[in-house]
Amino acid sequence: MLIGYMRVSKADGSQTLDPQRDALLAAGVAPDRLYQDLASGRLDARPGLTACLKALQPGNTLVVWKLDRLGRDLKHLVTTVDDLRARDIGFKVLSGAGAQIDTTTANGRLFFGVFAAFAEFERELIAERTKAGLAAARARGRKGGRPRKMDKTTLRAVQTMLRDTDETAQSIAKRFGIATPTLYLYLNGDGSLKEPGAKLLGLAT
Repeated sequence: MLIGYMRVSKADGSQTLDPQRDALLAAGVAPDRLYQDLASGRLDARPGLTACLKALQPGNTLVVWKLDRLGRDLKHLVTTVDDLRARDIGFKVLSGAGAQIDTTTANGRLFFGVFAAFAEFERELIAERTKAGLAAARARGRKGGRPRKMDKTTLRAVQTMLRDTDETAQSIAKRFGIATPTLYLYLNGDGSLKEPGAKLLGLAT
């Protein structure tokens, strides 16, 4: 049995589930086997995904339109698919960068294994960049006193941690010796740049 999951990041009507729904139905997923969320992949609760994962039974296959519809980040994605495999549940991606992934086939399992290896490699790179950013921030900063202002190096390091780790904004701000409101002045909770952040990096037009 095929079970479909779909998600859009905004619930304000600017994004629609229709392309995902059409693709999942065309792939053979029954309309009553579709689960959905209107939520950010990283920060918001996803009751639709929770219900979907609970509904899956051994022998079923979870189908998504694109790879980024399922995982909050690479670590979450790989962990989720590994959990499905342990439960004898398949996973299939219909389009996009991960369209070769279909863990019900030998080639699909091989491709996901390669993908997971690259995901681990990227996590190691992120950890290295984060350490370098922390070291640079400590080298320029002073201990005690008022929190430091945001600069380009700190902004890039904080952005990486918000985007690619599960640490809270408050924890990251403390780690870099900046105030949490300062962090949110330059960045959104998912690590995307706000206008002051874009200006600081010279990206604003």
